[in-house]
Amino acid sequence: MSTADAARGGAGDALYRSLFDDAALFPPGNAPMGEALPAHRRYLDSSRAAYVGPFLVSDARVAELRAVLSREDGRHPPLEVVVTVPGGADGVAPAVGAVLADPALRLRGVEAAAPPGAAAGVAAALAAHLPDGSGEAGPADGYVEVSRQGGPEGVRADLEALAAAGRSAKFRTGGLTARAHPAEDELAGFLYAAVGLGVPFKCTAGLHHAVRHTTAEGFEQHGFLNVLLATDTLVRGGTAADAAGVLADRDGKSLASRAAGLTAGEAAAVRAGFRSFGTCSIIEPLEDLVVLGALGP
Repeated sequence: MSTADAARGGAGDALYRSLFDDAALFPPGNAPMGEALPAHRRYLDSSRAAYVGPFLVSDARVAELRAVLSREDGRHPPLEVVVTVPGGADGVAPAVGAVLADPALRLRGVEAAAPPGAAAGVAAALAAHLPDGSGEAGPADGYVEVSRQGGPEGVRADLEALAAAGRSAKFRTGGLTARAHPAEDELAGFLYAAVGLGVPFKCTAGLHHAVRHTTAEGFEQHGFLNVLLATDTLVRGGTAADAAGVLADRDGKSLASRAAGLTAGEAAAVRAGFRSFGTCSIIEPLEDLVVLGALGP
């Protein structure tokens, strides 16, 4: 096997490792805690464990999660969680404190929402309250959910604030209405700005499948494989228009072939920007990759 072939052999693992954050508790899945937690543990014990990210929980449900964990027999390692804080800066400190107070939990990150123009303030709250890795808790990542309501200029300004603060971004790519799904140009504009400014990012909602598609409700949903490859296009110096073209591509076999052609180093460069996304189903996106031949059965 040549060096190039060997490099490509690790590309799939590098491209999809820890890509799928477990958002089973969130819409549209809305799984009960008593179902979501055991299912997450099963994913971590499966042959697909390398692709599964942390368990996502809202700050309003941390107490419920702790109550469930307190009834367990103690045989499980600490549960790695990312806490979402829709209330923004004021909710960061209590959310962090609630997780750090429970040895059954390990805080992997906090995702806090910011109104338009308020990204800097939320970033400051994350910097003030997240563990820096010097203690027993270990490091935790901080993401600021950038509001789409500020329009392209507002999003750009918030990303510039995050670049200055050294924080990461989160962008909403779907929801329960058609308007909650950004068009290709809007998402491409976010990706272009984030990659250009060196701001790592996550996505949330709407990326249930690998390839761009229209849902039964008529929603135009992005594919996570499209987003990965649009990020690759931008890392290579492409334009926002180039990225929008990739986001619009519905040819799953072509997209999978391009992804398979990435070297491990190229895949790692993509994931340095696009860190992960929340999905209420871990199984669906992995099944898509199997069908496309990107992962083995």
